[in-house]
Amino acid sequence: MRASELSELAAFAAVARHKSFRKAGEERGVTASAISHAILNLENRIGVRLLNRTTRSVSLTEAGDLLQSYLDPAFGEITSALDALNRFRDTPFGRVRINVPNSIAPFVIGHIIGPLLEKNPNLELEISATDRLVDIVKEGFDAGIRFGERVSEGMIALRIKPRLRLVVVGSPAYLERRPKPITPHDLKWHLCIQNMFPSGARYAWDFEKGGQSVTFQPTGPLSLDDHELMVEAALSGVALAYVWENRVQKHIANGELVQVLGDWCQPEQPLYLYYPSRRHLSAGFRALIDAMKGKA
Repeated sequence: MRASELSELAAFAAVARHKSFRKAGEERGVTASAISHAILNLENRIGVRLLNRTTRSVSLTEAGDLLQSYLDPAFGEITSALDALNRFRDTPFGRVRINVPNSIAPFVIGHIIGPLLEKNPNLELEISATDRLVDIVKEGFDAGIRFGERVSEGMIALRIKPRLRLVVVGSPAYLERRPKPITPHDLKWHLCIQNMFPSGARYAWDFEKGGQSVTFQPTGPLSLDDHELMVEAALSGVALAYVWENRVQKHIANGELVQVLGDWCQPEQPLYLYYPSRRHLSAGFRALIDAMKGKA
């Protein structure tokens, strides 16, 4: 097989994963036009249409779906073979792609990036921070981060640092207007920001104390899917916010925000780095694991 033909297949595999010429181009380091040209060459060469294209979407034809089912494991084997060569290098080498929830990314992985890349100058780290639910295999990630040890079948989960918890905060000005809540049941008398997933679904505020669990569903006038915006809203005095403690520590320390119901806010489940069990652990990926486990 000629190099140009292999490149066309790799371009198709990238489009099949992302359902986007632009994203495929970003992954391959070329323009969307170059990706489109490669796909057209491939379709003309084999005489079969692989993609359905509209101005707004890209989808696989039946033939494209069949080709993808063969290419994904084949390219996976090639990647594993190249990764395996890393053990002959003195330092980790190559690209590692990881998905992490945007709401916790700064204090889960932000602090390790500099030291990790400084220690491993041949390592290329690609981080996608998003709170949407991601299929790391389908989207070509080496690993992902999530709460809880329960992951999809065929995945390995490794506990990493830190432990995180959600807390309730409000500005002094807000708490001057309304009495400070003593128990989660008191929240019904307060304005509370509704927390949203990127899908638009709301999630409840969960509390626990002395074996008693309480779930509160905010019904306030403001709904947000970004914790930074929630913090800003709380700072403005508009409502109480249920956010990651790490994001508001400095505001609590300088008196801009006041934490309430602290004895009801229990630590979250530990964080886990998860990845496919069949994946070969390259030297670069091992370096990332060690850094996230606090061993590097």
